[in-house]
Amino acid sequence: MLKSSRWRQRFSTLEWTSYIWLVYVPFNLLSYLPPTQPQDWRWLALGAVFVAVYIAVVELPRYRILFIPLELIICAVFSLFALNNYMIIFPAWQVAFILAQTTRGRRAFRWFVGTYELIIVASFARYSLMAPSDFRWDGTELVGAIFPLVSPFMAYFFAREIFTSRTIRQTNRRLEAVVQRNERERIARDLHDTLGQSFSMITVKSELAKKLLIKAPERVEAELDDIQQTSRRNLQVVREIVNNLHQQSISEMLVTQGAALNVANVALVTFGETEAEQWPTEIQTTVSAVLQEALTNVIRHAHAGKVTVGFNRQPAKYEVTVQDDGDGQLFERPGSNGISGMQNRLLAIGGNFSIRPNRIGTLVTCELPEEEKL
Repeated sequence: MLKSSRWRQRFSTLEWTSYIWLVYVPFNLLSYLPPTQPQDWRWLALGAVFVAVYIAVVELPRYRILFIPLELIICAVFSLFALNNYMIIFPAWQVAFILAQTTRGRRAFRWFVGTYELIIVASFARYSLMAPSDFRWDGTELVGAIFPLVSPFMAYFFAREIFTSRTIRQTNRRLEAVVQRNERERIARDLHDTLGQSFSMITVKSELAKKLLIKAPERVEAELDDIQQTSRRNLQVVREIVNNLHQQSISEMLVTQGAALNVANVALVTFGETEAEQWPTEIQTTVSAVLQEALTNVIRHAHAGKVTVGFNRQPAKYEVTVQDDGDGQLFERPGSNGISGMQNRLLAIGGNFSIRPNRIGTLVTCELPEEEKL
C-alpha cells in the first residue's frame, strides 16, 4: 500500500519527466559505435557514468549538491574535448525542472545556469580555435548551438508554468471548499435557529403540560415524559450536527498552512487531495489537526524547500503521508508534546503514527481506521 503512495507522490512532482530525456542519450553516442579505438571506449564509458549520475540526481535528492556539479563536469568534458554540445542539453532540462520547484532551488538555478553557459561559451571558443574555417555565423554547428544555449531557460520557464498552474488549481479547489463551508455554516445557523428553538419550545411546553394536566396523571405523565425525552434527544442531535459543521476540513487547513508555508519559502505539493475532501467529517477533523502540527514542524525545524502531502484511501483505513526534503532528523525535544500529541491522538482512535528520516528528508505516516472509536 505504501508503495502505491510513493508512486502517486512521484507522479505528483516533475522529477519523473527527467527519464523521458534518457531515450535520446544513445543518439549522442552513436559516433563512437562501433568502438574501433581506445578513445571510443573511453567516451562510451563516460557516457555510462553520465547516465548513472543523471539517475542519481533524480533518485537521491539529498545528494544533489554533489551529483549536479558532477553531471556538469562530465558534460563539460564532452563539450570541451569531444566538441559535443548536445550531451549538456540533458542536465539543462533535468536540473532546471528540478530546481524550479522550490525557493531554495530557484536560488541555486542562478549558479547552475551561470556555470552551464560558461561551459557552452568555453566550448565555442575552443571550437573556433580548432576549426576556425567552420566557425561561421551561418554554420550549421553554430546555429545548432542556439538550442543548448536557451535550453535551461526554456526548461525553467516550462517548469514554473506547470508548477504555478498546479498551485492555482489546488488553491481554487480549497477556496471552493471554503465557500462550501460558509454554506454549511449558514445551514447550521438555520438548524439552530429553527429546529433548535422548536425542540426547546416542545421541552418547555411538555414540562408546563405536566403541571396543568392533572386529571389523569397516571396516563399523561408517561406521555409527556416521552415527549420531553424525545425533544431533548433531537435537540442534542441538532447540536451534534452544528458541531460537525464547524469542524475544520482538510482543504481549510491546507489553505491556512499553505499560506504559512509560502511565507517560510516552502513549496507545498499534494496528491489525493480531491478524494480526501470527500472523507467523513470526523476523519477530516482528526487529519487536519495532525497535519497542522506536522506542517508546523516542517516550517520550524526541517529547513526544507518542499513538502509533499499525500492522501490515500486504503481498505478499512485512511492513510496520510507528509514528506519533506529537509534535514531528515527526528525533532523530539524535551518539554515538547507536538509529536507525542499527534501519536496519542491517532492511538486514541485505533490509528497508527510513524516518523522517520529517509533519503529525501523526513517522512511522517498517519493511518486512521475507517470508523473512529469514540
